[in-house]
Amino acid sequence: MDESAPSPATHPVGHAPAPGAPAVPLSVLLADPSLGLRHIAGPTEDRLVGTVGTTEVEEPAPYLLSGHMLLTAGVRLPQTPEGVDSYVRSVVGAGAAAIGFGIAPVYDEVPPELVAACDRHGLPLLRVPRETPFVAVGRAAYSAMAEARNRDLRQISDAQSALAAAAGRPDALRAVLHQLSVHLDAWTALADATGRELFADGPRPAAATVQRLRELTTHLVAQPQAADASGADRPRPPSSAAEHHTGFHLTVHTLPGTDRSTAPLVLAVAATKPPTAVHRSVTGVAIVLLSLLTSPRHALGGDARSAGALVRLMLGEAPRAVASALLPPDAPPGSSWVVVHGRYTESTPSAMGRPESDPVQLAALGTTLGTAYLQLDGASLRALVPEHGDSRPTEATTLGRLGWTFGFSAPASATDLAVADNQAARALRRALAVGLPVVRHRVQDQSVHGLVAPADAEALARARFAPLAQARTPGADVLLETLRTWLSLHGSWDRTAAALQLHRNTARQRIGRVAELLDVDLQDQDVRMELWFALRWLPGERT
Repeated sequence: MDESAPSPATHPVGHAPAPGAPAVPLSVLLADPSLGLRHIAGPTEDRLVGTVGTTEVEEPAPYLLSGHMLLTAGVRLPQTPEGVDSYVRSVVGAGAAAIGFGIAPVYDEVPPELVAACDRHGLPLLRVPRETPFVAVGRAAYSAMAEARNRDLRQISDAQSALAAAAGRPDALRAVLHQLSVHLDAWTALADATGRELFADGPRPAAATVQRLRELTTHLVAQPQAADASGADRPRPPSSAAEHHTGFHLTVHTLPGTDRSTAPLVLAVAATKPPTAVHRSVTGVAIVLLSLLTSPRHALGGDARSAGALVRLMLGEAPRAVASALLPPDAPPGSSWVVVHGRYTESTPSAMGRPESDPVQLAALGTTLGTAYLQLDGASLRALVPEHGDSRPTEATTLGRLGWTFGFSAPASATDLAVADNQAARALRRALAVGLPVVRHRVQDQSVHGLVAPADAEALARARFAPLAQARTPGADVLLETLRTWLSLHGSWDRTAAALQLHRNTARQRIGRVAELLDVDLQDQDVRMELWFALRWLPGERT
């Protein structure tokens, strides 16, 4: 189909398919020279065709959908003018978009009674030539629908990329509004709850239209506030309103994310054309971005408390002295932290680029993990998540949808963040090895570790692994990490290699070197258990 063909959503609609359903304008089929269709009766304005099918029954209406193009060779067409009239009237009542009448094998030409009835009841009638099989008409229609859908998806993808790039600019709010205005071909404005413009872009409509948008805004904002007065303890839901005014299609949308005590911001749009499915999708992305950009702490942004903590750190204070400034103001004393390590594992790259350059994904990560303290380095992530009274663990299924694999530490105090960092790194390696979206480090309150004094256990662990100090390349630390990973994965060579990103033979060689230096038989389960317990008591390993 010609790329310049108009989008289906821009055509006048008679009996149209359901909103959002794939459809093709009747004019596209008439313009296809391979079909040879000819319009011979009924209105000439365009119709949207949603389905195409052959029905050779006396009463086809029960088998038709709105927007259906009925193909028939007239096998059961009534033989009287009254019968043909009733036939067409029932087809129109079922919401059909058109009738395609095939020449041969029953009729040599379209019956004049059918032509008259279609003119009378306002139903387009198309002559299907003898050499065009009905299946070719259906194939052409569905091919055109698929191409139109792909064109819409490309438009949405291009707009999303442009909006995401705009959100990363220093003048992000103005840039996002500009891109939205370009892709909607409309005037766009960000306004407060009174309708006062904060930013705007695009061809400005007349003063009366702008005033009507303000009135629509104040009316929209007043509705949730009236609901709040009822005492219901719930956040304000996102809402929108639309109206046609002096040649403009007006829409207003409140930005989600504000609580009941704060008046919301509003996105206002004035367009000369009615919104399409593509426009609605693009507007939805812009609403999310504008909501994030206008929130107190969007994406990696911070507030005065966290900025003050950064200043204190840079001036030499210890992390434990400033950690409380990074916690929510209502967090109880002694609140702990969870360290998160992540790896971007999506097989196909994001449509908007690499994770660290995608503000939408960045904001989604921060929102899902419940923290603004994120560090992205390529496809790797580290995060600090405040753990306090009302915090809830994030569901693994939710995290998995983001295309990332995560390892979570156990909750730790500010003085033990280095230990938690090791826990998160190992949890991530285990998650990658076993193919889980999330692995959390667990601490057992009751275990055999409580039977040995910590100082004695640490001294024993040091002595047990002292022979590894004799190792040259790759060194004692690397051998210990390989042993720890191998034991945690129950001696699986393949999973160990995957977790450490090694060749399988390299993992085997390292474990063999450990067994040689420690003079132990690692096939003995008692030996494995002893080493696992000893590993847990090495400096920096306590849980």
